Amino acid sequence: MNAQPLRYSKEEFAQRGNEIYESQVRPQIEQGNFGKIVAIDIETGAFELANDTITASDRLLEQHPEAQIWCVRVGHKGVHRFGFGRPV
Repeated sequence: MNAQPLRYSKEEFAQRGNEIYESQVRPQIEQGNFGKIVAIDIETGAFELANDTITASDRLLEQHPEAQIWCVRVGHKGVHRFGFGRPV
């Protein structure tokens, strides 16, 4: 997986990614995919679903080599969690 240079500020990147996820992707994939990772190209809206970020991102890059990728863990607030298993 080759990292693409970012074409957007961090804020705009996150805003675009979250908007596409909520409006286009989530309604299609949420049911039955809790905990999986979805990689979204914030420019085209294309996405790939997998069990981990690398697999989802690699699949998306195969179809869209210039993709600007935003990842979301289905049903969670964040992709990764820091710390131990203490509930928040």
